[in-house]
Amino acid sequence: MRANNTSAPRAPLRKLVLPVLLAALFLYGLADWSRLERMLPPLDTEPARPVTQLHPLIAAKQKELTAEAARVGIRLLITEGFRSEEKQEELYRQGRSGDGRVVTNARGGESYHNYGLAIDFALLTKDGKAIWDLEYDGNRNGKADWMEVVAIAKRLGFTWGGDWTSFPDYPHLQMDFGYSIRELKRGHRPPDSL
Repeated sequence: MRANNTSAPRAPLRKLVLPVLLAALFLYGLADWSRLERMLPPLDTEPARPVTQLHPLIAAKQKELTAEAARVGIRLLITEGFRSEEKQEELYRQGRSGDGRVVTNARGGESYHNYGLAIDFALLTKDGKAIWDLEYDGNRNGKADWMEVVAIAKRLGFTWGGDWTSFPDYPHLQMDFGYSIRELKRGHRPPDSL
């Protein structure tokens, strides 16, 4: 007769796996504590401060972008900065349950605009008309003004939505300061100055 080889429940062992794994990662320097710490819920009981405007560093970089573009003969129009979650949700519905074409894949709370960390832009023609023409050369230097603006923006630290492969957003510029949307939703915010 064979002995019953039933083992004790392994639940206590499973509870130890994550802490042991994290400890091993830290010992070997493979985990970034500051990044993991930001993923945890805030320790204070205060709700996250609401975002109602552009982050101060984004506002300053926006002004630099406009000024540097003007120096090479390009006039910019910032068409959007901070955007409320309600407005974001309205844009998300466009082309889905509303009229028009789809303009975003981000729902309310899922866009860096909702946290004051993004801007959208257009070019202005000599007669002041806003255009979104990626090939327009209003300063007549043989280069597309749009791509000149993108180059300036990248030099200033912005990420360009036109580089996204799944849903390119050509007018979009953002700075995430290393924060994911998930972290921002949990109440984490970049400092007002670096």
